[in-house]
Amino acid sequence: MPAIVLLGAQWGDEGKGKATDLLGDRVDYVVRYQGGNNAGHTVVIGDQKYALHLLPSGILSPNVIPVIGNGVVIDPAVLLEEIEGLNERGIDTSKLVISSNAHLITPYHRTIDKVSERFLGKAKIGTTGRGIGPAYADKISRIGIRVQDLFDESILQKKLESALKDKNQVLTKVFNRKDMQVSEILEEYLGFAEILRPYIADTALLLNQALEDGKTVLLEGSQGTLLDVDHGTYPFVTSSNPTAGGACTGSGIGPTKIERVIGIVKAYTTRVGSGPFPTELENEDGEKLRTIGHEYGTTTGRNRRCGWYDAPIARFAVRINGLTDFFLTKLDVLTGWERIPVCVAYEINGKRVEEIPSSQTDFHHAVPIYEYLPGWNEDISKARSLSDLPINAQKYVAYLEEISGAPMSAIGVGPGRDETIVTRDLLKR
Repeated sequence: MPAIVLLGAQWGDEGKGKATDLLGDRVDYVVRYQGGNNAGHTVVIGDQKYALHLLPSGILSPNVIPVIGNGVVIDPAVLLEEIEGLNERGIDTSKLVISSNAHLITPYHRTIDKVSERFLGKAKIGTTGRGIGPAYADKISRIGIRVQDLFDESILQKKLESALKDKNQVLTKVFNRKDMQVSEILEEYLGFAEILRPYIADTALLLNQALEDGKTVLLEGSQGTLLDVDHGTYPFVTSSNPTAGGACTGSGIGPTKIERVIGIVKAYTTRVGSGPFPTELENEDGEKLRTIGHEYGTTTGRNRRCGWYDAPIARFAVRINGLTDFFLTKLDVLTGWERIPVCVAYEINGKRVEEIPSSQTDFHHAVPIYEYLPGWNEDISKARSLSDLPINAQKYVAYLEEISGAPMSAIGVGPGRDETIVTRDLLKR
């Protein structure tokens, strides 16, 4: 059986949790392959809402084995709090598997993240301050601490001593903060070891064996394509690769085993944090989208910046990820507009540009070129087929499909698990 990648096609917050949950009962494994607790998925089941941060959305499907892959950075305290919270609500978390090669976020990562962002002032990136960037930086610098290090006190102590030798210099002499003690962090993190031990495994081996045994593996990204550290709106990006290539490195599954790549895309556009956003609406329409769409971060609670659908971004996501399908979410939020603008290209320095420019400067100055489609006023939350939609909503979906470069294989018409139109089976080619 193949592996399937499901990822964000914009700047994140597209509704990946809903998409993963929709497929959850039909797959065997759901794998989170990158990011940390700077991201979040909201899943609505009946009258229950679940906000997930580190745990894969598949944790809510009883028959799924949820996996945190090697590409994730883990704050152990946050993870255990999330597990405990689900257990208290009657969700079984005993099947969770965590890669022994995943890296850990420590107290000094969180502190450095916060003080560094404050130090940047107006040039700040817009991080969540949860230590994700510094943890990835240590990983690349080969001074990171991995999950497996929790089970060897000697190695863990040596790594902490080595790391704090430099980190304390930065904290005390650059940021005028107190230094951190190896003994305190060592004691805290050794305390996590026995609690986490039952969950730890060689997940790359586990997942490849599962594929060989005919199981279906769904690889779930956090954030979105435009926040990819290599392909996004750098430097206003995350510190990992939410794109399809990151699914391979972050899980240990080779690219030839991936058959389908599904991009989640909103019927409009949002982003959190700083950086360019050509279709951003700093007016009543933007506030209306934010209010109706409940556009507040699952993890941070921050207001999301809102704007109209951006087709060049969608086409970019198709290219970078090799998307085979789109899952269009939040179409219901657009109900009530007399006409709906869609960005089809940009004007940059007086010229029409059809694709995202490679220059950061040009993208910052890109002015959207819009086509206008007629809106609709009918409630669409009960629609379960395209023909159930108002004719103008049908035309809107058809137009987005035409200009975006991949079929709209599923359409979200409300937040609930069953409020979805499926036009093509997302698990079959």
